[in-house]
Order: sequence, then C-alpha cells, then structure tokens
Amino acid sequence: MTRKQSVVIIGGGPAGLTAAWEFVKDGGAENYDVTVLEATREFGGISRTVKHNGNRMDIGGHRFFSKDTRIMDWWKDVLPLQGAPSYDDRKLGREHDMEPGGPDPEVTDEVMLKRHRVSRIFYGGRFFDYPISLKPATFKAMGFTMTMQAGFSYLASMFHKLPEDNLENFYINRFGRKLYSMFFEGYTEKLWGRHPSQISADWGAQRVKGLSVLGVLKNAFAKLSPKKRSNSEVETSLIEEFWYPKYGPGQLWETVEKRCEAAGATVLTDANVVEVRQQDGRISAVVYENAAGERTELTADQFISTMPIKDLVNAMDEAGAPTDDTVAAKPAAHVVPADMSRIANGLPYRDFVTVGLLVKRLRLKNTTTIPTLGNPPIVPDCWIYVQDPGFTVGRIQVFNNWSPYLVQNVDDTVWIGLEYFCDEGDSFWNMTEDECVKFAINEMVRMKVISSPADVLDTHREKVKKAYPAYFDTYDQMDELVEYLDSFGNLYCVGRNGQHHYNNMDHSMATAIEAVSNIKTGKTSKKNVWSVNTEKSYHEEK
Repeated sequence: MTRKQSVVIIGGGPAGLTAAWEFVKDGGAENYDVTVLEATREFGGISRTVKHNGNRMDIGGHRFFSKDTRIMDWWKDVLPLQGAPSYDDRKLGREHDMEPGGPDPEVTDEVMLKRHRVSRIFYGGRFFDYPISLKPATFKAMGFTMTMQAGFSYLASMFHKLPEDNLENFYINRFGRKLYSMFFEGYTEKLWGRHPSQISADWGAQRVKGLSVLGVLKNAFAKLSPKKRSNSEVETSLIEEFWYPKYGPGQLWETVEKRCEAAGATVLTDANVVEVRQQDGRISAVVYENAAGERTELTADQFISTMPIKDLVNAMDEAGAPTDDTVAAKPAAHVVPADMSRIANGLPYRDFVTVGLLVKRLRLKNTTTIPTLGNPPIVPDCWIYVQDPGFTVGRIQVFNNWSPYLVQNVDDTVWIGLEYFCDEGDSFWNMTEDECVKFAINEMVRMKVISSPADVLDTHREKVKKAYPAYFDTYDQMDELVEYLDSFGNLYCVGRNGQHHYNNMDHSMATAIEAVSNIKTGKTSKKNVWSVNTEKSYHEEK
C-alpha cells in the first residue's frame, strides 16, 4: 500500500480551496492527506460575502465569467445554474436563458444566477458607458468641444506612439491624451496612490488587453449588425452577462469548503502561518498560530501557498533566524538571502475600505430602458466607476443589482457599497468607523447619489488588507524572486497574492489547478503555474 502524500495549503480563498478540492474530489483523499490553514474565520479571501443585519456585501464585486471552460464547469458543478427566474427578473419580466432542469432560486439557495452586466462611469456629474462607447448620448454628455478635443487627440496618438515604459504612455497610445486625462489618469491615481507615469505598463496590459478606441468602435458596429457573433472576441469590459451565486461569492467558497471537509480534507480556521521551515533545499514544515497565540508545527510533503509573497518570505526568514535554544534546529544557513528578502519586502500592495450604506432611496434616476426594482426605480448598475477626481470614492456597488437576495428588503431599500482605495495605516485607513461612515455619507450627498444623511438607515465598514498587488517599486525584479521560490521543489505559489499578480478569481483558480496537476504528475517545472494570465489575449473573453 502506497503512503499518502501530505499536502499543506496556506489560505482558504479561491486558490487555496480550489487546490484542496482538486486533491480530495472523486475519492482523492485516499491518496492525499490535505490540510488547509486559513488565518481568519471566513472563506473566500477577498471573494467573501460579508453578512450585516440581514444584508450581504460582496467585497470588491465578483463577476463569475471566464473563457476557461474548466473554470465555468467547476463553478457550475458547485452551484448549478438557475432553471427559473430570480425574484427581480420574474417581477420585472427580464429574460435570461434558463438551464433546463436547473433549480428555482425562489425555492433553492444553492443556485447560480445569470445576471445582466451594467457598469457606468460617473464624471463631471454625468454618466458615461463603461468603457466609453461611441454613442450619441456619449457625445451629448461630453459636449461638442470636448468631443472634438478627444477625437483629434486620439488621431494624434495613432500617428505618434509613445514608448510604453509606463502606464500613462500605454493608455495615451490607446485612447489619446484627452480621453486618458478624463477617464484614466485620476482614477488610476485614486486606485493605486501613484501617478500612472510611475506605474509599470504591465498593469494596463493585463487589465485592458486589446481594449482601445478601435476595439470600442468594432464592438459598436458589431452590435448594429444583424449577424449573430459566434466566435468573435468580446473584451473583458464589454461582457454583458455573468453568473453570480444567489448569496454572493462567499456562498460558493463556503460550499466548496464544506465539500472539502466532507471529502476528507482538514480545514483549520484561525490558523495564521508565522513560520515556513526548510531543510535540504525543500520546505519541511510550517508553524501556525491560533487565536490564543498557541503555535503548532505541521510537516508535509508538498506545500501550496496563497499568502502574500512578502509574508511568505518573512515567514521563511523567521523560521531561519536562529535563537539561543534552537540553533541546532534552525541553522543560520537557512535564512533567506538578503537580496530576495529586499525584493519581497519592497513589493507594494493597495488596501481598500468598503462602506455599506442601506438607504431608503437613491437620488440618481434610472434614465435607461432597463427595468429595475424600487419606487422610484433604481439605476441598473452593478458598479458605478467614479472617475471624477473631485470625489475620494473609487467605485459604488449597487448590491440590489448583483442579486436581489443580498438585500433583506429589496423592494423598499437600496444597499450600496462605497469602495475607497487606501494604504494600511494611512489617514483614511485609520479613521474610526463613525468618521469613515460620516465622510462616505457626505460624499454621497455632495455627489447627489442620496438626498440627505436622513435617508441612511444602516451602515457597515469593512477593511481589506492587501487587496491589490501593485506593479511598481521592486516588482520589476519579481523574476528573480520567482526563481528563488521555485528552487524549493515542493513549494507552489498560487493565487493573486501568492503570485503578486493582479489575477481575477478564475485566473487564481487556474493557478491552483495547474499546481495540483504538477504534484499529481510529478512535473518539476512550474512555468505553467506562473504563466496563467500572462498571454496577450485577455482571459475574460469568450
């Protein structure tokens, strides 16, 4: 009888739980002894659902869409697609293709909804399509002078290309300087806390692959054509339908976690990894700390890490630093090389705060042709991108439109989430909850999203650390750090923070699937794990 391989997975977010399920599904627990260590009591990482007084918040907003059919099938296996209309679609007569034999979301909780995607930009007190579309309404909102400026600016960018050595030049080359200054410059600085001229073009290349004025034109004309587009590419920002769990993304990951445990995996919460020990060029054990501060060592054959690379390297250094009574167990030779430690600790992150406001009504009017709930009907947006530099808020989520089941009283209240990008420890992060909520409400009144503070019925603030791995500072030396980490044959770095790569949820899952495949097949190269979401065509096209 062959010995089980032991596997420790650090993190219970999308990548970690995907890896766990890939090991134990279909009786896999007979061959693999899998332990998941989650530092908090929540599953899903940034893809969790926060519950507050009967309402639910999606942290960051998560559309379930991928061009990777493995991932789409994976999601559908966990939560089957709806076979009957959701509450709002039924009431409003909105149509989606239903899944034959699929569950009724009015009766069953474990169900994946099909949702229409509507996102717009708020700039200068007006709404624009996201991304910018070339419709009469857009030109009307911009005005004749601004439209002409944008057009000539774009023409100039076609004939005079700037070197793409930073994000500013990347955007100007694709949209022209005028549109860049209106819709990219301020928002990017708001998001990252750095001017686009200081940020690597890699970030833009990853987030808007193929998207340009020409791409927008092509998409607009394709919509006018009566021919059905079967194999055409639709860029990430142009996707018009997505899947969504009835109770938000966290519901899916909570379901996966339960399945993993039922199939034989061990899942520990409040298990914060503080040391990663190595021996003979391999990872030998991890030490995790529980809520009471008690430490436990866990040895294993294979290790999959989704923890931020900075924290992983520091945990390796912590394990390597000898103390008086552990010199023999942890010799100084195991300390992380100084240059690798410097690169890891120089990797920047952007944190964010979401403020939930439950309001009686929105002042914003629904001027679209899309029917919505509410009296008066609410705007149809899932997200509103606040490109206007006059406001600190970056995006506004309207949770009613993600799923009617996120809101306790979806007909008579509106539950919105205001996203503020900041750095852990800065003045915004350090506000008290009362200060932060008051600031957010005042912005919504000033922005004319709500009429007055009296319209607010309930509030909640949620802080998220290391939400966005950033592409500046020591990021340009990531290849050296990857080479060092890959030198430990039994260590696999997966997921957004595990790779310091701005992955979407499907990409993070794919990195985990590739890592598990490598372990199962004995493949030594990890190139396939790191190359997810690096090719030129965007992964969110179908």
